Amino acid sequence: MSEGIDWSGKRARVHGAPVAELNAVVDRWTRARQASIPWFDPDDGGVSARVLVLLESPGPKTVRAGGTMMCSFDNPDTTNPALKSAFDRAGVDRTSCVKWNVVPWAVLDPDGHPAAPTSSILADSAPFLQEILVRLPDLEVVLVLGAKALDGYMRTTTLSAPARLVPVVAAPHPSARNAHATAVARQRLINAATSVAAHLDQG
Repeated sequence: MSEGIDWSGKRARVHGAPVAELNAVVDRWTRARQASIPWFDPDDGGVSARVLVLLESPGPKTVRAGGTMMCSFDNPDTTNPALKSAFDRAGVDRTSCVKWNVVPWAVLDPDGHPAAPTSSILADSAPFLQEILVRLPDLEVVLVLGAKALDGYMRTTTLSAPARLVPVVAAPHPSARNAHATAVARQRLINAATSVAAHLDQG
């Protein structure tokens, strides 16, 4: 796990402000699906968030035994340092944000390896994201990372009419495979974070 992060302290606060309402929903889903679904991080903005940072699905390391069990900017992987760096450069405070996935549980292939969600999975998970969105009354902008996240979010917005429309900024997932793609993806992430910061400053 990430060095210097008090994960036991975080977990002790998952049912307190500002994430109590969100994590009560997560607990209900976990019981209903009998699946491991990570909590929202209490160090983020929770129900007061102005920015939703939306990725594809939790990594299996997050939800396996001994994992952080949290959808967190502090998770020990290659994605979150890039996210935090981009937000720091843009001046976006994490307490203005909440981080989540269009599919709230890990998506795995038959061998247990991470897999991209299919159209069917994105359709099945859309009501789950919708249930979170109605609990973010101060939401002003959505930052989606990756094509699957964008597809899943757009499916969710059309589940009901009229849709609640907020600005959407899309960038590639920052863990692209080759070095050039990674550099381009990270620059686009920085540009997206800068755009988010400019939008918040106008609010």
